[in-house]
This record gives sequence, C-alpha cells and structure tokens, in this order.
Amino acid sequence: MPTKTKNNLTRKLKIGVMGSASGPTLYKKDNEAKCERVGRAIAKNNCMTITGACPGLPHFAAKGAKEAGGFVLGVSPAFSEHEHVREYKSPNEYYDIIIFSALGFMERDIMNIRSSDGVVFLGGGIGTMNEFTVAFEEGKPIGILTNSGGLSDYFLEFIGKADRSVTPNIVTDDDPEKLIEKLIKVIHLYPTPIHEDGRVVDVKFGKARG
Repeated sequence: MPTKTKNNLTRKLKIGVMGSASGPTLYKKDNEAKCERVGRAIAKNNCMTITGACPGLPHFAAKGAKEAGGFVLGVSPAFSEHEHVREYKSPNEYYDIIIFSALGFMERDIMNIRSSDGVVFLGGGIGTMNEFTVAFEEGKPIGILTNSGGLSDYFLEFIGKADRSVTPNIVTDDDPEKLIEKLIKVIHLYPTPIHEDGRVVDVKFGKARG
C-alpha cells in the first residue's frame, strides 16, 4: 500500500542505502548479513531501495531487498553499463533499474540523496562522510546502523564537534529491522525542506536550520 507522508505524497517511500564500497568494514564480522537485513527490512516495509549501484555494503543491502521481493534502483556514476562494469568495477545484479548518470562519484551521491525520502548509512569512509554531510545539510531523515565500523560510528560525534545539534530526524540502532522502523517514523514526522538550501530558508523543528 502506498504511504502518505506530511508532504502529502502518496507513493512508496524510497530509502537510500550508503556506505563502504571497499575497505576494512567489508570484513567486519556480521556486516554482510546485517546489511542484507537492512535491505530485507526496507522491502518488507513496502519501500524502495536506492543505492549507488556500487560494490560493498550497499550491494549487500540491494541483494537483501531484491531477495525479499523489493524494488531496487541503482544510480551509477558511469556513462554506460560497459563503463559501470569494466571501469568502475561495479555490480549489475539485484537491480530492477540502473540509471547511468555519467556524473562521477560526487555528483552521483547528491542525486542519490535527493532521490531518497530517507537515507541509511553503513560503515563508511571519506566518501560516505561526504554523503552524510550532504544529507545532514539538506535536512534528510537519516538512519545510522551503529557498530557497523568505519566513520558511521562517529557521525553524531562529528556533528557535535562542528558545533551543530543532532536533529530529531536522525535515528540510530544496531538492529537493522529496528533502524528501518525508526527511519520510516521520522520520514513521516519530519518532511524534508522544499528548497535546495532549505536549512536557510525553510523553518524546521521550530526554528530555522543553519
């Protein structure tokens, strides 16, 4: 059944999954299984999964979502499927649709975030940190899978060190199913800004963001 949000949109919610495409968090115990559970939880809550169509932790989430009968969209940084597979060394299985954005990594990340109603972060390095700061600045509902290693375990600390406040549309949990449930709740409660610089011109959480 479609979901109606405070934005008065009636459609399936889209949950972006972002995290480590490579590096040590891929080998952290239970990370592969936990990320597959994230994808399954998204599908079982009748939501779509969006990833960057990359290898690593987001790919495990795509696998879990697809195996649970969910719809999975990938936004590739590549120009073509050839470039996606041969040059970016990225997978093309478990996706219903892959959009070849030809935008490269950084701009592709922004497209993913803006296409999602809420974003889940798993593990992660510098690239994931970039995705998190964009999502945070643009007021997206955020779910952080704690104890998944990498920089995700420090995101809330980073917010404090930047002299910013953790907003109520950011949720955390080390249980994938509980995390997705929490994220869906805050998507309903806190609609995202309607302007690109919504933190400046939109009023949210009782005061202007910024």
